[in-house]
Amino acid sequence: MTALVVVIIGVLIVIAVVAWLLRRRADVHTEERRVSAVETRGRAKQSDLDAQRREAEADERSARARREQLMSEQARLAADRSRAAAQDLHARADELDPEHQDH
Repeated sequence: MTALVVVIIGVLIVIAVVAWLLRRRADVHTEERRVSAVETRGRAKQSDLDAQRREAEADERSARARREQLMSEQARLAADRSRAAAQDLHARADELDPEHQDH
């Protein structure tokens, strides 16, 4: 009878140790997943910041390109005005020139 009690106690101890080891392994696994989640969130945050920076850079390039386009259009209009003024002055000079003949 004592042998049976010793065997039962031994089995209970083995079950308790196995249960404790399994629980410990589960806790370690849970902690590893927490660490992995924190690292993944850190990489996600960095990726978000990189995306925001790239978007801001693209917006700046777009604004610069738009300014350049507007400056080009203004220069073109100024050149057209200068050309028209020069043509008007040539025409006026031709009108004033007594030696200029109408064709």
